[in-house]
Amino acid sequence: MSVPPVQAPMPQQPKPIVMYVIVGIVAAILLFGGLMVWRAEAKTNKVALSQSAKPVTVVAATAAAYQATRTYVGTLEPWVEAKVGPQFISAYVDTVLVRPGASVKKGNVLATLDCRNANAQSQAVAMAANALEKHQKFLADESARLASLLDGGFVSQNTAEQTAAQSESEQAKLLEEKARLLGTSLEVNDCVLRAPFDGDVGQRAIDPGAFVHPGDEIVTVVDRSVVRLVAAVPEDDFGVVAPGNKARVHFFANDQTFDGSISRRAPSADPRTRTVHVEIDIPDPKRTVPVFTTGEVTMNVGAPIPATRVPLSVADIRGKKATLFVVEGDVAHKRTFKYLGEKGGDVFLDTSLAPGTAVVTEGRSLLEDKDRVAAKQGAP
Repeated sequence: MSVPPVQAPMPQQPKPIVMYVIVGIVAAILLFGGLMVWRAEAKTNKVALSQSAKPVTVVAATAAAYQATRTYVGTLEPWVEAKVGPQFISAYVDTVLVRPGASVKKGNVLATLDCRNANAQSQAVAMAANALEKHQKFLADESARLASLLDGGFVSQNTAEQTAAQSESEQAKLLEEKARLLGTSLEVNDCVLRAPFDGDVGQRAIDPGAFVHPGDEIVTVVDRSVVRLVAAVPEDDFGVVAPGNKARVHFFANDQTFDGSISRRAPSADPRTRTVHVEIDIPDPKRTVPVFTTGEVTMNVGAPIPATRVPLSVADIRGKKATLFVVEGDVAHKRTFKYLGEKGGDVFLDTSLAPGTAVVTEGRSLLEDKDRVAAKQGAP
């Protein structure tokens, strides 16, 4: 009996659902990759940056009138100032009777010095001068008597001449002693220091007990009834500060303003600084302006002229030229105009820049001539 052959088992066929899942996953991966590539391509700027419009902010230029001004800084000085101290004698300070801020009248005693030695010398010289004067008078009378006896031959010519010579010698000694007396009198008078004029005490430099020499300052007296603003102006403005020209003075110390005019101008400039000395007199009967403080002088130059005003931040100024960007349509153009001046936060240009023209305020640092721009109107 024959045995039938054993047949191999048939391989199992994959289930269709698994294939579908694998195909779906592959398709999803391909789709996701395609979407990522598309997204990356969509974000790529294919337009050159030089051809794209640059965002800027613009404002419109406005019409205005411009008048040139000059500003100078000066010092407010008193009409007259005296530094009171000894001029002939060295001595100890005995008393100082005033302090800063005190008002004094002419002749008031400000300070005294210990001058006992000077007083004694003055008295000694005065006594010596008195004795010489009496002796000279005696010799002069005797010379006159001897001269009257010459005609009768009662005295010799030689005796009369000797007596006259002695009289003249004593007269010279007397004059010398009177000169010494005058000098010692000045030293004695120098011991009492008085106010030379009506004014105020500005400084007190020395207190009692100090030793002072001729020329030392004890107190300072200032007359503030008229204050002088003293300034040094450039030589180019010599014509601007002519006497009589109007000026406005601002006092920083008390925040006051005074309208006046140039009182005097030096005829020549300082050879070292090339500046001209000018002064403005400011009456101040109430003495409200402190001296040796700072004042600012503002002067108008010429007549107002038509101009175009733009913000100072839009222009690059070099000498008498100002460069800025103006927008025409969607294109920025670099233009140069004549610079007239500036005031506050504005710059004034000649009217070749027409009022109403759009000028770039923000974004100008990235611009080149004839760049395309996307302009946004800024605050005026």
